[in-house]
Amino acid sequence: MLIGLAYVQSRPNTDFATPPGSFDGERAFADLQRLVAFGPRPSGSAALEQSREWITSRLRAAEIPVSDDSFIATTPVGPIRMNNVIGRIAGASSSIVIIAGHYDTKRLTGFVGANDGGSSAAFLLEIGRVLAQRRNVLSCWLVLFDGEEAVRHWSTADGLYGSRHFAAELATQGIQPQIKAVIVVDMIADAHLDIHREAHSTPWLADLLFSEASRLGYGRYFLEQPRAIEDDHIPFLDLGIPALDIIDLHYGPFNFYWHSLFDTPDKCSPASMGIVGAVVSRSIQELGAQIGGDRR
Repeated sequence: MLIGLAYVQSRPNTDFATPPGSFDGERAFADLQRLVAFGPRPSGSAALEQSREWITSRLRAAEIPVSDDSFIATTPVGPIRMNNVIGRIAGASSSIVIIAGHYDTKRLTGFVGANDGGSSAAFLLEIGRVLAQRRNVLSCWLVLFDGEEAVRHWSTADGLYGSRHFAAELATQGIQPQIKAVIVVDMIADAHLDIHREAHSTPWLADLLFSEASRLGYGRYFLEQPRAIEDDHIPFLDLGIPALDIIDLHYGPFNFYWHSLFDTPDKCSPASMGIVGAVVSRSIQELGAQIGGDRR
């Protein structure tokens, strides 16, 4: 009874409709299901390598140039080769917005990570298709991070391996000034969708996203009560790059589905993915209109 009373999140409408040419939640959900079919996908596993090959093939099928960012991560269980996947979509400006998320899953026997790992990767595939088919003011990079999950226990040294490596590479290469914003998506397929304003995120960037959600009629899924969450946006904030984390970390009664064997596709929703996709897609357009190649 207590569980039933506590689980009162916002469930997306089942009649959510996808306008032609826009983010397709059903197609994104099909990609989520395909990723889950690879099984558990922790960093360094054969299943994650297979997932990466499939992800790369899907990006290239959308005519998005893809590169592989491979590195050796020092972890509590020894060195692990990890691989970020980067898709680049040229815009009218050399200024860049990065849309990112992780595609690995937690090291937990039987854990397939439908929402936590699957939804972000599937989201990036679909937003890539949308962005590749339209004219964008900003150049758009799609970055799928390896090693977001801790190998043993979450700490400043165990977790966020891919995003920490990628942010360090940006700083070394000297292209940091071109990055106008980083938008991270994580766990966005929950059938009971509630996205709180993430407290570490750059305020003006969060304002933009929440304004677009309200304008599109999805304000009830984007909640103003702040929650501080450490995620793949943190390394970019540390560099002074505006960054935003879009995450629903209220997954199941008392967050019971998070990092559990219950994180399966039946707990997820194409409508949730479509709602977040519509808001992010529109936010990228508005970001280009507001900052173009000039604002930092």
